[in-house]
This record gives sequence, C-alpha cells and structure tokens, in this order.
Amino acid sequence: MNILVLVVDDEPDVEALFRQQFRRDLRAERFVMDFANSASEALTRVASSGGQSLILILSDINMPGMTGLEMLPRVKQIRPDVPVIMITAYGDPETRRKAIEGGATGLLTKPIDFAMLREEIDTRLTQAS
Repeated sequence: MNILVLVVDDEPDVEALFRQQFRRDLRAERFVMDFANSASEALTRVASSGGQSLILILSDINMPGMTGLEMLPRVKQIRPDVPVIMITAYGDPETRRKAIEGGATGLLTKPIDFAMLREEIDTRLTQAS
C-alpha cells in the first residue's frame, strides 16, 4: 500500500519545489506525492485514489475555475476522513475562518514553512501506520 499526499496548485513550479523539499522522503518511499493542477483534477484523483492510502491534501486557495475553498466541501463529501490543509498567500483572518468553517484542518501561508509541514506529514504517517 502506498501512502499518498496530494498537492493541489495551479502554479507550475510548485511540483518541483515540493519534490525538492521532500526528496529524501520520496526516495526512501516513506510516502508518494501526487500533484493536481486544478481543483477539478484533484476531485477526480481523490475519488479514484485506488490502492493508495490518502493521508493528506494540501491545496492552494486561489486557483482559476474552482477555488480551493469551493473544492473543500466537495473533497470532504467524498473523503471526510482525509485532512485538508489550505495554502494561501493571504493569511488574513477572513480567509482562515472560511477555510476552517469549510472543513480544513489548517491553513499555511506562503512562503510555506516546510519544517512545520514535514512535522504535519510525519504525524499523519504515524497515524496511518
């Protein structure tokens, strides 16, 4: 069984950044990191995560088409057991409130604190084992 972390962001450089930050974990096969370029693509992946154990979704809020906040309740409907952490460049209280009310586990602001994110992923890996 593969343990999966899904990252949802429309920015093309996000995948390279995350793969670089977690390269040792990915090489050691502690978990698999998958990437969706839009909310609709993420919903498809969440619904069909098959033989993988989805332990965390990290989603940008501001994306063209469906935003991360609009995607959130739909993800929670498909997989209420999977925590979702929203990522935004704007850490204002209103955005935080909307994310938490929508079912997000937390909110990270850009630039991302990868040390804190690593701790979050480690916690989810421990819970999954």
